[in-house]
Formats: sequence, C-alpha cells, structure tokens
Amino acid sequence: MATINIRRDVTDPFYRYKMERLQSKIEGKGNGIKTVIVNLSSVAQSLARPPSYVIKYFGFELGAQTNTNPTDDRWIINGAHDAAKLQDYLDGFISKFVLCKKCKNPETDVNIKDGRILLDCKACGQRSDVDLRLKLSSFILKNQPKKGKKDKSTKKAERRARKEAEAHADEESQNGGSPGDSASDHAEENGDVEVAAGSDDELTRQIQAGANQIEEQNTKEVEWSVDVSEEAVRARAQELPDDLKRALVVNDEDEEGEGGSSNYDVLGKWILDEAAKKGGVSKVDNVDVYLKAQELGIEKKHRTLTVLAQTLFDENIVKQIEPRAGMLKKLISSERHEKAFLGGTERFVGNEKPELIPQVSAVLLKYYENDLVSEEVLKTWGSKASKKYVDIKTSKQVRKSAEKFMEWLENAESDEESDDE
Repeated sequence: MATINIRRDVTDPFYRYKMERLQSKIEGKGNGIKTVIVNLSSVAQSLARPPSYVIKYFGFELGAQTNTNPTDDRWIINGAHDAAKLQDYLDGFISKFVLCKKCKNPETDVNIKDGRILLDCKACGQRSDVDLRLKLSSFILKNQPKKGKKDKSTKKAERRARKEAEAHADEESQNGGSPGDSASDHAEENGDVEVAAGSDDELTRQIQAGANQIEEQNTKEVEWSVDVSEEAVRARAQELPDDLKRALVVNDEDEEGEGGSSNYDVLGKWILDEAAKKGGVSKVDNVDVYLKAQELGIEKKHRTLTVLAQTLFDENIVKQIEPRAGMLKKLISSERHEKAFLGGTERFVGNEKPELIPQVSAVLLKYYENDLVSEEVLKTWGSKASKKYVDIKTSKQVRKSAEKFMEWLENAESDEESDDE
C-alpha cells in the first residue's frame, strides 16, 4: 500500500516518517449509514498513538458518534464521511497530539503527569504541553493506561527510542575505529575507490574529463562561481530550515556529526530535478551523477547508494540497471555499500513504487548479474525482514517477492558444487 508523509506539508521524498493513506468504506443506508475506517490501526501505529484517540478526535470534529473499543478492529463513525476529508482532519490530530512543538517531528511519547498531557520528544528531548481545552484532552485524561501497564503506542515509542540510541552508539563506535578499520567511515575515505587518471575504463575517462572541465571553468570564472567545497556546502546546509536538516535518507545520525546527511538530500533532489528537466530519469547522465556526488564529498559514503537506489530508477528499473552498472560499481566498494543499496531499493519499491514489488526477483537478478551485490549479502538480506528502511509488513512483502530469485540463487550454487565434484 502506498504511503504518505506523516507531515503532509513536507514534500521531501526522503522524509523518513511515513504512514498509510486513510481508507474508508461507507456502509448502510438512511439513518443507519456509517463510515468504517479500514486501516485505522495501521495509521495509528505509525503515529504511535492508540486508535481510540484518533477515532474519538474524528468524532469530536465531525460531531458524530464513534466506537472507541471495537473487538473486531472495525473503527466506525456514524454518517457518511469521505476519506480525503478524514485525512484533512487527521492532519489536525497530528499537529495537536503528535508533533513536537519545538522540532515538529512526530517522534513523541504521551506522558500524563499531575493532570497535564506532555509530549516527550525522542528526537530533540523537548517536553511540551498539549492544550487541555481541546475536547480530546479530556478523553485522554479519563482513559489513561492502567498503572503498571503500557499500551502498544507507548511500547512502540520506547522500542523506537532504544533503536535510535543503539544506532547512534553503533555509528559512534564505527566512526571511532582506527583509520584502517573497514567498519569506519575513515576506511571508506582511505578505500580503493579513487578515480585512476590512467585507467582504460571509458566511464573513468569521462568522469576525469568532466572533472577537469569543471575545474577549468571554475578557474576562468572565479567571480561568478559558487564555492562547492565540502566546508562551504556544509556551511550552507546549516542555514537550511530545521525540517530540511532532519530529512534523513536513512534512520541514522548525521554523518560525522556535521550535518552530512543534508548532502545526501541535496544529491537526491538534484537527480529528481534533473530528471524532471530532461524528461525522465533515464536521461540523467551517469557521469553527471558521479561528479555531483564527488562535488558534495559523498562519492565514497555508503549512504549515497541508498539515495541512488531511490532516485536513479523509475517503473522501468529492470531495464535501467545495466546502463547504470558501470557508475554504480565505482561507488560500491564494501558490503556496507551493498547493504545500503539494497535498503534504498527496498524503500523505493516498498514505499515509492509498490506496484514494482512483484518485480523484486528480476531486479535482484540484474544486481547479481552486474556484480552490484554479492551472493553473501543477498542471502543475508533475503533471510530476514527488517524495519530499518520500511515498515516490517512492507519488508516482508518485498522479501516474499524475492523468494523466486533466492531459490534460483540456492539452486545455482548447488549446480556449481555438483559440477566441481
């Protein structure tokens, strides 16, 4: 099912907080007409709030009766109500009862203390009050979870906070490793992915020529050029609105603690803009993509592959992989890069283009045939669903579609072993 940004005013395609679009079904006739919200439980889970809060909010806003504790997961509002209209009301609920008042992130937990409703933000640490004059506030205060027990939304928020903390600790330990450690970002910088000036590879020569041409132009037109050094790009990134700074491609902390994640957003938006300008993503040149990543100082970073997997392809992804393979192989230099590339692909087909989920096996076969992802990484990826890039339900759907390829991979290996014998 297609997802939308939890904050619909944020149009950034890399905004990491997603939810399903509300789906409603109108049943009955006359005075018995009612609206059933089919996927309310899923939407409420994405917001880390009990479904009863959401359905009751709709009831207050619409002046209609609702059921707040159904045994069959059928959440009902009396009367006929359009899904688009309910989605607009949901924006109001999110603004008042989910978003942090400081950073505007939906990563908050509801705490009730001394008759106050507090939103405890796991992203920035701010604790802000909910307006007690709102009708739903009274309902929340009267329907607190029993002492000693935590509802599903609280447990979800706590699990998410622990995951964020673990990811942050992992990132710090990796960045704190020795310069030669393959798990550290310094290892990527010292990695063997430098463009060789004397290489016979045609793509390498094109990239080198393009880089030289840009350098000559910058030298001749100094007065009119824009400083694109890494320091300057990061300085400009710090001037962006907070929402753009936080529009992370993956659920990781800023690279090296210097807002590096915004450079990935810059790359992704640049590719999308170029595709719109040239009439299709297939017309965006490989050399230009590599040079843009190099300009932003992220051509050796694994997260760059997550961005490219989401922006370099469209519904014709299977046919587009081979023409991109030469450039992508220059950027993929470790298993970490391969995993990031698969993660970006999972997000692309799972969230942006769910109609492509049936083609996952064909996509993975092309990756394998073009040496973009190794057999070991593919097997590890296919063995277990993960919620790092998409929700767990979508992740399972993607891997279900990959079963045909995984089976082929196993059989191909068995055939090779029998041939050797």
